[in-house]
Amino acid sequence: MFDDKRSKKVLLIAHCILNQNAKINHCAHYPGAIREVAQILIDAGIGILQMPCPELLCLGIDRQVKSGLHPTVESEDTRVARRMNEDQAITICRKIVDDLVYQLVEYRKNEFKLVGVIGINGSPTCGVETTWTNNQDTQGAGVFIQILDEECRKRGISLAMRGIKAYEPLRAIATVVNLLENTLV
Repeated sequence: MFDDKRSKKVLLIAHCILNQNAKINHCAHYPGAIREVAQILIDAGIGILQMPCPELLCLGIDRQVKSGLHPTVESEDTRVARRMNEDQAITICRKIVDDLVYQLVEYRKNEFKLVGVIGINGSPTCGVETTWTNNQDTQGAGVFIQILDEECRKRGISLAMRGIKAYEPLRAIATVVNLLENTLV
């Protein structure tokens, strides 16, 4: 089945990698997509499965910052991290993950290659190697990535997960190239 031009290779990618408009104030480093990363994936013929932004779906585009306040990025990330660990946000993250895992199961059932996940390090939700807690970038995964990883493991789905930072384009390129080289063998 599926004997057309499709690559049958799919990669999950954090929403804000393809849409910096979803970022909290003062955190967008590009007008739209992180072009270097998007271009690598397009050139490699990888199907891009853009994960929904959990923070946007839970807290809105403004992350419910109070009008008239001018918080620092650090204080906002800390506030968002706390909010994204509340029960209602966890429930929304689980729903998003359920929808994503359904798609992954379908791809796998039809013999597609699940290349992996690219998240945003330092994010309270989509960080892979680092997340944000207590006013600092710390080791560990964000709440959404934790839930995704847990659910994939339950289903026997193995996904290579890597994180990038938009303000480190050369390192992001190296990370994505390394992920592709190590998973497409």
